[in-house]
Amino acid sequence: MVYYARKTGYFLLTLWAAITLNFIIPRLQPGDPAEIMVTQLTGRGEVDPAQVAAIRTMLGYGDDNVFVAYWQYLQQLFAGDLGISFTYFPAPVIEVLGKALPWTLVLVGLTQILSFFVGTLLGAVAAWRRNSRFDTTISVGSTFVGNLQSVWIALIIVFLFAYTLGWFPATGGYGYTNPGTPEHIADVVAHGFLPALTLMVTAPIGFILSMRNTMVQVLGEDYIRLASAAGLRERTLALGYAARNALLPVITGFALSLGVLMGGSILIETVFDYPGMGRLMGEATSNRDFPLMQAILLATIVIVLTANFIVDLIYPLIDPRARRASV
Repeated sequence: MVYYARKTGYFLLTLWAAITLNFIIPRLQPGDPAEIMVTQLTGRGEVDPAQVAAIRTMLGYGDDNVFVAYWQYLQQLFAGDLGISFTYFPAPVIEVLGKALPWTLVLVGLTQILSFFVGTLLGAVAAWRRNSRFDTTISVGSTFVGNLQSVWIALIIVFLFAYTLGWFPATGGYGYTNPGTPEHIADVVAHGFLPALTLMVTAPIGFILSMRNTMVQVLGEDYIRLASAAGLRERTLALGYAARNALLPVITGFALSLGVLMGGSILIETVFDYPGMGRLMGEATSNRDFPLMQAILLATIVIVLTANFIVDLIYPLIDPRARRASV
């Protein structure tokens, strides 16, 4: 309980800091967001002070007292009021975000889970066969691929599989407009395959290298030598002893790498015009839609923090030493 209480406190403190920074950072940017919004909405160079005052109030800039504005911001946030998006005016930001968020969660979530299993498996095999041709190929290949830009990989994949071979759609999230039918589901999978494949090229790299290096260290421990001398089978020794203990730091990295994958999906979704948070962030940035940008940033931070918090909660169930260390 001491361990869980401490982790819960860290989570709430970090969440409060993220929410506060999300309030402060836009106010440190040069220029007046309200004037920018009015100029873009009206399409004229002249700015009506009354309109600017109304937009400023809508954005939460209406009160000059920063503490009062911060309290109002918290009240609106916990009430689910994230403002109005003028990119999709007059739709509320929470409604716009709610349409894009499931697409990114499914894409990133499935990619992260597959990358974890593929990466840990390849890393474990490379460590068990260390200094072999397989180990060299995996290590060198992972280092090389990990330094490639995801945008280049996306362009190569879309050119090869969409335009040259014509196997998958190049852009969009779906083309069949009858939701819930098998045809619609198959169409959604076909549209999401290339973005997922692009993420899968680089996403397992961290798991491969982390699992390989950690397991090599574990294989040098005395208890591994003792188990080997006792005559245990290689499969039991590799999976039951070495891989199991080497997996613990990799599980921690699973949640940490989610933030990197979420950031990379922004560029990928833009290239494939995928209807997720990445494309939404591109539209919000180009249109200087401050309420929408704030909401996307906050949603991304909350997702990553929650994933890390869940991993922290289940970690003592995997490694009992974490429970003993917290006492």
